[in-house]
Amino acid sequence: MLVYQDLLSGDELLSDSFPYKEIENGVLWEVEGKWVVQGALDVDIGANPSAEGGGEDEGVDDQAVKVVDIVDTFRLQEQPAFDKKQFVTYMKRFIKILTEKLDDEKKEQFKKNIEGATKFLLPKLKDFQFFVGESMHDDGSLVLAYYKEGATDPTFLYFAHALKEGNCLKTAGAFRKDAGKVRLQERVDRFATFYLLRCAEA
Repeated sequence: MLVYQDLLSGDELLSDSFPYKEIENGVLWEVEGKWVVQGALDVDIGANPSAEGGGEDEGVDDQAVKVVDIVDTFRLQEQPAFDKKQFVTYMKRFIKILTEKLDDEKKEQFKKNIEGATKFLLPKLKDFQFFVGESMHDDGSLVLAYYKEGATDPTFLYFAHALKEGNCLKTAGAFRKDAGKVRLQERVDRFATFYLLRCAEA
């Protein structure tokens, strides 16, 4: 299984478990996300139960939680919305930094088509949710999500040239590493096993 990392931050943003479609002359990848339900979670969030209307011993065990599969799997971090001026400023910096990291062939293709892709994105800004990778690196690539007309699940847009193929074992290890910080052991083991099995099949 392939995992795609952010070329700028190293964060894992996607894997080939989520099929993509190239749009805007290959500058953008379009990926369909899906709302999924996870249950039997025991999350210690340090909240005051009485303030939430519950008793002292009341927790959140066995409650179903709805998450978007891509956001949850790769622990994408949502960011405040961008207005047009902020997005254009971000894109100028992003293009400059990314271009320096591309080989000549990819650089030429990216420079030739990124303007058209940007024009495609600008009218949709008000509809987008903005995400970055888990590290929230200052120079990290944006991942955009929105709902197409009539859709109940989000569509994600990735900058294709900002993705590089990475080692899928890193993700499995990361899930286990955080197990001691957040009590989600069953979920951790489930995702780690999933990634290790897919790696073995690759």
